Amino acid sequence: MNKRRKLLIALGAGALAAPFGSFAQQQGKVWRVGYLALSSGEEVAPTMVAFKERLRELGYIDGKNLLFEYRSAEDRQERLAELATELTRARPDVLIAGSGTLVPMALKKVTTTIPIVFTSVGDPVGAGVVASLARPGGNITGLSSLAAGIASKRLQLLQGFVPKSRSVAVLMNPATPFAMLALTEIRAAAEMLRIRLEILELKTGDQVANRFEAAIKAGAAGMIVVEDPLTYTIRQQVIDLAARYKLPTIYGRRETVEAGGEWHLLKLFGVTMFADVRA
Repeated sequence: MNKRRKLLIALGAGALAAPFGSFAQQQGKVWRVGYLALSSGEEVAPTMVAFKERLRELGYIDGKNLLFEYRSAEDRQERLAELATELTRARPDVLIAGSGTLVPMALKKVTTTIPIVFTSVGDPVGAGVVASLARPGGNITGLSSLAAGIASKRLQLLQGFVPKSRSVAVLMNPATPFAMLALTEIRAAAEMLRIRLEILELKTGDQVANRFEAAIKAGAAGMIVVEDPLTYTIRQQVIDLAARYKLPTIYGRRETVEAGGEWHLLKLFGVTMFADVRA
């Protein structure tokens, strides 16, 4: 097994069966890793910190025998193609696709030779990122939560807390393939439960206040936030608006619930139930 493949395994799995310190330090080789993110802040996110720490344990030390080339589109998905091309021109040994589906898709379009490892894709097969889970094909592999089907369960769970709800808002970014897959699941569940959905499309963070106003105006009794890099980045804004309007909201990630500040939280599948602790 060549050294680049060993590094790729370390990047994709985060653990190896044997130590690789000797490989990392052979001949003073400096391994170049290109990292592309859609949202800002991934470079210092807890997952990235843990990732670099694990690489350090394996003998790959950033700034010594490992060099990170980091690029972020700052939530502007139209910049992904440009940044993906820029990263490949640096000729990295491996490319890492940050959170979401759009990033690996952008990288896949610009190279068929540099190995690509994606970190979080909801349905890589459905989105066309890989051919199959067993045989991804090409130069791309990675990790998937396969969580699109859980979206319908969230609607059922939300109805359990707001049993008389006949209308539920769905806050989502339509540009994200995973969000569209999740919406299909939510719509199927809504039809079965006879719940009317208010689909609130969100393409930029500055639209979120307007979307909440639309949800309240439509008489939504609750809200589902479909996770993607954009909704995760603006999670505090979403939480604050849900608290202001006292709108029961269910999220896809625990971190969003834990950021709920002074409101009581029910940490169950990401549900936030609002009850002012000052009352």
